Amino acid sequence: MAHALQGSRTGKDAALQRAERLLETIPLVDGHNDLPWLIRIDRTARGDVAAYDLTRHHQGTDTDIPRLIAGRVSAQFWAAFLPTSVPHPARAALEQIDLIRRMNELHPDVFLPATRASDIVKAKRLGKIASFMTVESGVGLENSLAPLRIWYAAGVRLMTLCHNETLDWVDSATDAPRHGGLTAFGRAVVRELNRLGIVVDCAHVSADVMHQVLDVSTAPIVFSHSNARALCDHPRNVPDDVLTRVKANGGLVMATFVPDFISQAARDWTRPFKDEFGKTLPGVDMAAVRSRARDIGPQPRATLEQLADHIVYIADKVGPAHVGIGSDFFGGPVPDGLEDVSRFPHLLAEMIRRGWSDEAVAGLAGGNFLRVFRAVERESKRLRETEKPAIGTTSDHDG
Repeated sequence: MAHALQGSRTGKDAALQRAERLLETIPLVDGHNDLPWLIRIDRTARGDVAAYDLTRHHQGTDTDIPRLIAGRVSAQFWAAFLPTSVPHPARAALEQIDLIRRMNELHPDVFLPATRASDIVKAKRLGKIASFMTVESGVGLENSLAPLRIWYAAGVRLMTLCHNETLDWVDSATDAPRHGGLTAFGRAVVRELNRLGIVVDCAHVSADVMHQVLDVSTAPIVFSHSNARALCDHPRNVPDDVLTRVKANGGLVMATFVPDFISQAARDWTRPFKDEFGKTLPGVDMAAVRSRARDIGPQPRATLEQLADHIVYIADKVGPAHVGIGSDFFGGPVPDGLEDVSRFPHLLAEMIRRGWSDEAVAGLAGGNFLRVFRAVERESKRLRETEKPAIGTTSDHDG
């Protein structure tokens, strides 16, 4: 696939105009945003959506209603994220699900509560944003399969199996493995997600789990916020041997905006402050960071263009039909050119500059995710005709 065309400023503007014209008729789907957690931990709002006030521009973070509209977002997957160490994780998951529902109720003119692939098309037609719920980290199951059905009934349609820590049934990409991948309970989770019609997300799991989920899942899976490990060796990124299997599965890698997952130079700069799995070591303070900057220079910046390199790499490996967008905006570091949710059209414009067709850009923006979601729904319909709801705990399945 062609590399970036340097072009003139006029050429760049023309590409952005073309991207914006495309977004008048095609949906833009973002697979991951942690705004609900930011509202929960905001010192003033403390989980009160009205007090947070999504209608105003939040200067210090990256997501609010004015910039979502400016970014032409058609469907947003909001993460009901919870840290692995959170007290009462089952309750915390429900609290975050409730927070997302309150976002929808408070802004019915902006958000369309969404549970089906068809809601993405409906929202686009109505000029609204399809508002989907995900659960990020299976710690909220508290080692039982039953909550999956409660989450589904509440509207959850995508589940990230774990976060940064290994659970009792699944190994994390950023923690020491304990199970060699998935346990029997973990495999039961994947099968029940298939039966329910919840998209299985492998964004945070170990490479062994990635392969095992691809072995077990009868529906397409996604990596809702991950990049190519060949370009940046963070363990959260997808290795080549997994990428080669994504096409056969029909799945999707949704390119993410986290600088440490984009730029090898940026990741290498932070290595003294990180453990072998890429997590920040305890006790690291800003004085140590400033000292390193004085010694070797400031941390290199990740860029929009480098993220486009990841998208091109994945597309070259498995085809442009198997890549999407999963920003992982969370109020933290961002790459140059992708500072907030208003900047999505600029990423599409970069792909246009690289010679991507309107069809390929439309797939990246949202068409590829629509295909995956529809396939997940079809497989759920098939499985519900023959499979009973899975029950039990880790003790029942793993002994």
